[in-house]
Amino acid sequence: MVEDLSPQRLRTRLPKSLGLLHPLDWLAGGLLVLGVGAVATGLLPADPAAAQLRRIGPLLVFLASVIVLAELTGRAQVFDVVATWVARAGRGSYALLFGLCVLFASLTTVTLNLDTTAVLLTPVMLALATRVGIAAVPLAMTTVWLANTASLLLPVSNLTNLLAADRVALSPSGLAAVMWLPQLVTVGVTAACLWAFYWRRGRRGQDRYTPPSASTPGDPVLLRICSVACAGFLLAILLADVPLWAASTVAMLIVVAAFALRRRAELRLSLVPWRLLVLVPGMFLVVETVNAHGLHALLASALGSDDGWAGMLRSAGVGAGVSNVLNNLPAYVAGEAVIPAGNHHQLLALLIGVNAGPVITPWASLATLLWFERCRWHGTRIDTGRFVRTGLVLSVTGTAAATCALALIT
Repeated sequence: MVEDLSPQRLRTRLPKSLGLLHPLDWLAGGLLVLGVGAVATGLLPADPAAAQLRRIGPLLVFLASVIVLAELTGRAQVFDVVATWVARAGRGSYALLFGLCVLFASLTTVTLNLDTTAVLLTPVMLALATRVGIAAVPLAMTTVWLANTASLLLPVSNLTNLLAADRVALSPSGLAAVMWLPQLVTVGVTAACLWAFYWRRGRRGQDRYTPPSASTPGDPVLLRICSVACAGFLLAILLADVPLWAASTVAMLIVVAAFALRRRAELRLSLVPWRLLVLVPGMFLVVETVNAHGLHALLASALGSDDGWAGMLRSAGVGAGVSNVLNNLPAYVAGEAVIPAGNHHQLLALLIGVNAGPVITPWASLATLLWFERCRWHGTRIDTGRFVRTGLVLSVTGTAAATCALALIT
C-alpha cells in the first residue's frame, strides 16, 4: 500500500506533529530562526556571527556527547545504585540522609554537569522518595538548587564555565584551583537554606524513614563499563591535557559500544539532545545581535570596569539579576562581552552570579526548566511562590558569600 503524501494529507498531519513539540522546543526553534534571520537581514554582520559559531563548535560537541554519556549511564542504573546506597547509608536518619543527598547531588553536578543533575538525578531522587515513603519536595529542591549552585568548580560542570575558562585561559585544574573555595561556600550556603526551608523537622513532618532494600542492577557488566567510562572521563580532564570535547566523545563512544553489544534497542537518535543543539547557537546569535543594538552599552554601564572587591560584588549581582530576568547563558555571554579583557577577577565574579544566582525564577537556567518538567511528569507539585521566596534568599546569600570567597583567594 502506497502512503498518501498529498498536500491535503500533509496539512492534516502537520498540526498533529507540531502539537507534540514541547514549549522548550518552540523556544529553541524560535531563537534559531531569529538568530539566522538577524544574520540574513544584516542586523548581525556575518563576521561576528561566524566567530560566535566557531567558538561554540567544540562546546556543542561536548554538550551532545556528555548528555548522551549521562543518559546511557543512567539507563545502566549507575545513578539508581548510588541513590539506593545513599538511602541505605542514611540508616533511617534524616540528618545523615540530608548530608549524603547534598554530597551526591553536588558530585553529580560537578563531575557531569548541571543538566545531567536536572534531567537524570531528579527522577531517580523522586522515585527514591516514593520507594521509601519520604517527602518528595525536599529531595527535589536539593536536586535543583545544587544543580545550579554546585556548578562552579570545573569547566564540565556548566556551559558558562567552558566559556569563562576559554576567556581567561584556565585548564580544568586551573579553574578548580581558583573556584574551590567559592564552590565549598556555595554548597555550604545551599545546604543551610535547604535544611532551614525544606529538610528540618517542622517542614518534612517525620522523624525517621525506612531504608530501602539493596538495589540489584539488571546488567552488572554494563553498569561496570559505564562507571569506568565516567571515571576515565573525569581523570582525563583533570589529570591530562585532553580537550573536554575529546574526552567526553571517547567516553561516550565506549558506553555506546557497550550498549550496542548488550542492549542495542536502547540506542536511538532521541538520545541526542537536539533541543540544546538548536537552542545554544540560536541563543548565541540572538544575544550577539542584541549586544550590537544597545544591550552592550547598558551592561557596560551596569557592570563597570572595577576588577577589585567592590567591582566583583557588583558584577556577581548584575549577573544573578539578569539571569533571573532572562536566562543565565545569555546573561553570561552578554556580560562577558563588556568586561575588559584583563579583568579576570571581575569575569569570574560574573560567572559566580550566573551560576549560583539563577535560582529565583523557573526560567533562570535551562536546568531549572528541565527540572520543573521532570517534577510535573512525576506528579510532584512545586509551590511557585515558595520556590521564588526561598530561592531569593539563596541567590542573594550564596552569590555574595561565594564572591567574597573568590576575593579572598585571588
